[in-house]
Amino acid sequence: MRFASFASGSSGNCEYVGNGRTNILVDAGISTKRIVEGLEKTGVSPLELDGILITHEHSDHITGLYVFESKYNVPVYATQATLKEIERQDKNRRIDTSLFVPIEPDHAFDCGDMHITPFSTSHDAIDPVCYRINSGEGVIGMATDLGMYDDYILSQLDMCNLLFVEANYDVAMLQAGKYPFMLKKRILGEYGHLSNDMCARMILQLLSRNVKHIFLAHLSKENNYPLLAYQTVKCELSKEYGDISRFNIQTAERSSMSCAVTI
Repeated sequence: MRFASFASGSSGNCEYVGNGRTNILVDAGISTKRIVEGLEKTGVSPLELDGILITHEHSDHITGLYVFESKYNVPVYATQATLKEIERQDKNRRIDTSLFVPIEPDHAFDCGDMHITPFSTSHDAIDPVCYRINSGEGVIGMATDLGMYDDYILSQLDMCNLLFVEANYDVAMLQAGKYPFMLKKRILGEYGHLSNDMCARMILQLLSRNVKHIFLAHLSKENNYPLLAYQTVKCELSKEYGDISRFNIQTAERSSMSCAVTI
């Protein structure tokens, strides 16, 4: 199974998962041109996509969906409330709603030969979810856009081979930054985003012999640096776990494709 992040951050999100038989995207928050370019770099045609999984309706996760769907007509998986909001925002009626596939948190479904479990997250969207994706060859756990984690979230990410998890901001940078007070409060709150420190603590509880790859995702442009997120997480893991050289840890780029990895 292959994984690649085409973009991850507040300006756009789109990830690819495929195994040579089934190809899916998670979110479509970048332009059709960039999605197609990312797919081409992985050796996949947009005509070979089996589905697009949407986490929630915020613009950085669905901006590119409308044009992409008008060209390629790929099934769109999301919760019913999210699908209704996507349709409401589609002022020019570019998406054929017969392609909508409603899903429910904690109810697994199959897309091609991939077994996918959506799970609820704590974020200020209508009905946000993230995904656990199992192809039989490996398991990918994705958790971004969440203001907190608990035993439920940890259970969904347990025993994954690849973790794609949020390290959105550095607390000191956010507090000292230029954001208005209410926006800072929202980001820091339980319906906002995970900080570098919270991300490290979450990963610590998920490390096992199964984990091979860790992507730090959805980094803020204003309140974080890739190296800062990486060093914060690496330091905390090393302090508690010792030698972490066997884990491939990298940050997902905000505006370009990250290295593709194979599980």
